[in-house]
Amino acid sequence: MTEDLRIPSDTPGIELYVRNKRPASMNTFSNEKTIVMVHGATYPIGSLYDVELDGFTFLDYLASHGYDVYAVDVRGYGGSTRPPEMEQPADLNPPLVRTETGVRDFGTAVDYVLKHRNLTKVNVLGMSWGGTVAGAYTSQNNDKVTKLTLVAPQWLSSKPVPIDTGGPLGSYRLVAVGSTKERWLSAAPEPKRGDLIPEGWFEQWVKATLASDPGSLTDHPEHIRATNGPILDIREYWTAGKAFYDPKEITVPVLLVHAEWDIDVPLELAQNFFTSLTGAAYRRWVEIGEGTHMVLLEKNRLQAFQAIRGFLDEAYAPAK
Repeated sequence: MTEDLRIPSDTPGIELYVRNKRPASMNTFSNEKTIVMVHGATYPIGSLYDVELDGFTFLDYLASHGYDVYAVDVRGYGGSTRPPEMEQPADLNPPLVRTETGVRDFGTAVDYVLKHRNLTKVNVLGMSWGGTVAGAYTSQNNDKVTKLTLVAPQWLSSKPVPIDTGGPLGSYRLVAVGSTKERWLSAAPEPKRGDLIPEGWFEQWVKATLASDPGSLTDHPEHIRATNGPILDIREYWTAGKAFYDPKEITVPVLLVHAEWDIDVPLELAQNFFTSLTGAAYRRWVEIGEGTHMVLLEKNRLQAFQAIRGFLDEAYAPAK
C-alpha cells in the first residue's frame, strides 16, 4: 500500500512530501517495524529509494518484509515545496538548504510518524548527505531512534569531495541527469563497468529522477535542481577538518553500509567514521563488493537491502 503525504514544515508556506509504503494487511504498528528515511544532496527519495528496477523498489522491498516505511523529501527536493529563491536565477541568492535545515525537516517527519502511529521510536536511515542528516538527528534524539542505518555517510576528508566541482556557489545547481552515467560508471574498474547497471535500469532511473522536478520538461529540460547548501557545508565542515556532529553522541545500534568502488566516500573515510562511533550500543559495517556510491541502484543492490533488513529484523543486544 502506498500513501503520498504532505505535512507542514516549521516554516510557513513550506510543505514536506512524505511517501509511505506498508503491507496492505498491516494494522498494528511498532517502534521496531517503522522506518523513516532521507535522501542525499542531489537526488530525492523517488530517485534513490523508489525507482522500480526488476519489478520492485527499495521501499517496496522493506514494505514487503513487514515494515511501515516513510521516506521524506527535504525542502527543495522532489515533492516538497521549493524555497521561492529556487524560482530565480541561482546566482541571485546564497546556497539554500544547509544541513541544519535538512535535520529540522527530517525531525518534522519523524515527529509526524511518531504521532501518526502513536509510537515512541522509529528506525532511521540516510544515504550520503542524508547520512549526515540522519546521523546528526540521531546524535541529538537517541530517545526517538530504535536503530540507525547509514549508507555511505559523509565524513571528514583531506581531499576534495567529487560532488563539489569548485567555483562560486549559487542557491542551487542544475544536474544533467541523462549524462551522469559516465561519471557513475567511472568509479568502477573499466572491465567491470559493462554490467554494473543492468540493462534498462539507468533509463528507468533517469525517467524517475526527471519526473521529480516539474521544471525538467520546460524551464530546464533534462536537468533537475539540487540545492547548494550541502555543498557549502562540505567546504565549511567536511573538507575543513570540522565534523558537523559528533558520532560519539549516537548511542543506538548503528549499521554502516558501504561499497568498495565508492569514490564519494572512499574506504578510508568510511573506516574513520565507523571507528568514531564509540558510543553506539553496537555497530556493524557491511562492505558490498562491486558497487559504487549508488549501490542501491546497481546489480548488487539486494546485498545492501538484505544487510539492512537483517540488521533491522534482529533482536540482539551485546552480552553483558
